[in-house]
Amino acid sequence: MSSRIHILRAEHKMTQKDLADKVGVSRQTIISIEKGNYTPSLLLAYRIAKTFGKTIEEVFIFED
Repeated sequence: MSSRIHILRAEHKMTQKDLADKVGVSRQTIISIEKGNYTPSLLLAYRIAKTFGKTIEEVFIFED
C-alpha cells in the first residue's frame, strides 16, 4: 500500500509532527506509513483522511 500523505502534508504546510499530533500517533508512525513500512488501522486511516478533508481512497492507494 502506498499513500499520498507526503503530498497532502506539503499542500497543507503540515509537518510529520503536526499530522501525528492531530491523529494521535507518534511522528515515527507517520514516517513509517509514508515509507510504506506500516499499514495503518482503518481508524487511523480514517483520521488521516479526515484531517485532509479526503476519503480514505483519496489518501491511500491499495495495490494487489
